[in-house]
Amino acid sequence: MYKLGIDVGGTNTDAVLVDENRAVVADIKYPTSADIYDGILGAMRTVLEVSGVDPAQIHQAMLGTTQCTNAIVERKNLAPIGILRIGAPATTGIRPMVDWSEDIQKVAVGSTIIGGGFEYDGRELAPLDTAAAKSFFEEMKAKGVKSIAISSVFSTVRNDHEVEAAKLCREIMGEDVHISISSEIGSMGLIERENATILNAALWQVAERFTEGFAKSLRDEGIVNADVYLSQNDGTLMTMEHARRYPILTVACGPTNSIRGASYLSSLKDAIVVDVGGTTTDLGVIQNGFPRESSVAVTIGGVRTNFRMPDVISIGLGGGSIVRVRDDGSVTVGPDSVGYEITKKALVFGGDVMTATDIAVRLGMVELGDKSKVETISQEVADKAMAAIRALVEDSVDAMKVSNADVDLILVGGGSIILPEKISGAATVLKPEHFGCANAIGSAISKVSGTYEKLMNYDELPREQSLEKAKNEAIELAVEAGAVRETVEIIEMEDVPLAYYPGNTNRVKIKAAGDLN
Repeated sequence: MYKLGIDVGGTNTDAVLVDENRAVVADIKYPTSADIYDGILGAMRTVLEVSGVDPAQIHQAMLGTTQCTNAIVERKNLAPIGILRIGAPATTGIRPMVDWSEDIQKVAVGSTIIGGGFEYDGRELAPLDTAAAKSFFEEMKAKGVKSIAISSVFSTVRNDHEVEAAKLCREIMGEDVHISISSEIGSMGLIERENATILNAALWQVAERFTEGFAKSLRDEGIVNADVYLSQNDGTLMTMEHARRYPILTVACGPTNSIRGASYLSSLKDAIVVDVGGTTTDLGVIQNGFPRESSVAVTIGGVRTNFRMPDVISIGLGGGSIVRVRDDGSVTVGPDSVGYEITKKALVFGGDVMTATDIAVRLGMVELGDKSKVETISQEVADKAMAAIRALVEDSVDAMKVSNADVDLILVGGGSIILPEKISGAATVLKPEHFGCANAIGSAISKVSGTYEKLMNYDELPREQSLEKAKNEAIELAVEAGAVRETVEIIEMEDVPLAYYPGNTNRVKIKAAGDLN
């Protein structure tokens, strides 16, 4: 039995085959195409040819894709939606999408704020205005809208009104309507949670396209016995059905796949991962084998959100980064890059653009292309360029650290050939075998998770009992997502006292993860 992992990056689509012992059988890189499916198909065919594995022996297939991120950033393929906020009269001062740029505001065909919602302590703010909700859903149905975003004030405390409104929406707009509920997507903070819910609602067509496209690509290659999963941005997997319901959770899954892959390949559970691609370098932190989560609101394509996202720093440094010598003799590297055209434009491949890869070849760090083509680069220029590369990475490593102590560093990604072996601030610098395809490996070996987050009052239910209840809920969510119950374990737990809430109220968040069925 084999697992197929695929990760679509901006420059390359990586594919890897892993056997039942989680050993890497074959890994390849294939240029990413404008239509990503050509790249996926090419990567799939190549890895099958290289490995000689019978497609019928592949029982699990995992895909990590940037499609949703790209759709938000580029404002492409977003579906028209309706936005219902439950929270009048308390929340009418700030309209939905109030700080969104005009080009993305267009996704909303209509929005309204109706009576309802709850106080921070769970008391009802006002009864749900069902008449206003019905009127809005009927209006959206008449306009041909197929996706609705529903948010309610303090729905992370009580989501009764959101659930009731969703049921009403289905009755009026039909069973095939796509409904996004904010309590299932975001965290505390009405506007940021609502923003994440709106994006999720607008991404349903994108999600349908890439899930169906991936399934069709697999069938075309004779991979018909495989269960199909999508990578999430917390370093775990979700089913196709889950991905269609929550496409927003695929945003930033590329860096988390690399972090998981780096942890597996290096056998390190705590380290900083430096993933160098053709265009950018992503730095993330492994904590207990999983990516560290960002503790601040994250902006995606200019939209401020608060759903879970990895704590990642991206810098404009990659194998294709353009190196320039300025008039004053100084040398700069990036942030612009030749990207997937590196095999045409870099000097070592017969092109006319000096890149970071050319510098690495000139300094004898790697054997690649025709090294006689870079002999014209002076030692001084090469040294200055490498100093600039080192400074960029060292500054970013310092930004990811939580103390001044040296940390273990894991280098992955095809572009990591441009990085020096000695980096200030690193206790050890490790570049494991198969480093070039760590992202696809991370996709292939990932677990399935469930996260439970709620405000709990320890005066009503003592702390130990509250946490036990939350753990059980997190385990059930992981099992529901496809994990084998016997393998599920608690991988993250936090309870934070909330001083401004009545009684002994705490925000409890627990994540459980287990192996796939």
